[in-house]
Amino acid sequence: MGAPIFYGSVHLLFYRDEEVLLLKRQNTGFADGKWSVVAGRIDGNEEVVSAAIREAREEAGVIIDPSEIKVVGVMHRKNTSSEWIDFYLLVNSWQGMITNAEPHKCEELKWFSLRELPDNIIPYIRKAIERDHEQMWFESNGW
Repeated sequence: MGAPIFYGSVHLLFYRDEEVLLLKRQNTGFADGKWSVVAGRIDGNEEVVSAAIREAREEAGVIIDPSEIKVVGVMHRKNTSSEWIDFYLLVNSWQGMITNAEPHKCEELKWFSLRELPDNIIPYIRKAIERDHEQMWFESNGW
């Protein structure tokens, strides 16, 4: 039996009206050219909501008050060589204008209609977006 090694990540769900904010990945070595959400690895000694707030600032240039964000889902995800515990956080409001703050990693930030998500969205991100966020959800992916 191998020693379990989990990586943690946060995925931010920004919605406005009937749209979701997506970013097109580039130069990261993972899913480049595909659409995802603002997301990132949880640094060591970092709480989930704090990590999400940090990622929103780093990637989208916005500030989120901790009271305006909540965990709505968890996914246990397996890649070819690693396991992840992904936390999905619903952002209720933010301060500042959303901008591409990491153009070296993000080709584009764009709002998409929930009824017209791009074909080249990362499949597990599509699943998370399509979930009901009124209650906490859990899913396993890649097993």
